[in-house]
Amino acid sequence: MSIEKNGFPEAALAQMVLPYQANPAGNVHGGEIMKIMDTAAGAAAQKHCHTNVVTACVDELRFKKPILVGELITCTAQVIYAGNTSMEVFVTVESENLMKTDGVQIALTAFFTMVSLDENGRPQTVPRLNMAFESLYEEKLYKAGEKRYMSHRKRKKGS
Repeated sequence: MSIEKNGFPEAALAQMVLPYQANPAGNVHGGEIMKIMDTAAGAAAQKHCHTNVVTACVDELRFKKPILVGELITCTAQVIYAGNTSMEVFVTVESENLMKTDGVQIALTAFFTMVSLDENGRPQTVPRLNMAFESLYEEKLYKAGEKRYMSHRKRKKGS
């Protein structure tokens, strides 16, 4: 599902967690969730640039709570900054036990850097985000994305 929220290009994926995705204790493997996050980040980035994209970097993958078999997870990805050929995408995973009334809880967050590719598999320019911030949250996300983009550029030039 693709949606636009807070003015950022966004994509969301939802699924029930099944036993084959978990360890014997019923906790979902982190790699299973990372794959879903990567897919959502790619969808949001493609929605923004309308090209093939690849994952260049994953930063600050934070596990906030375990996800258990039987829970519904919803993974939301937002393009929060667009540089020259890459985009910073903030991804949030929420979990919910549908058999209880605990509500929705944030289980993981991460920042993905996605690169736009042309037909020959080479990086290509992406459209800029034209933001008219409607909230401090939007502005904070955008500035966090810009800061990450600049940090990645600095590291790349240094190597």
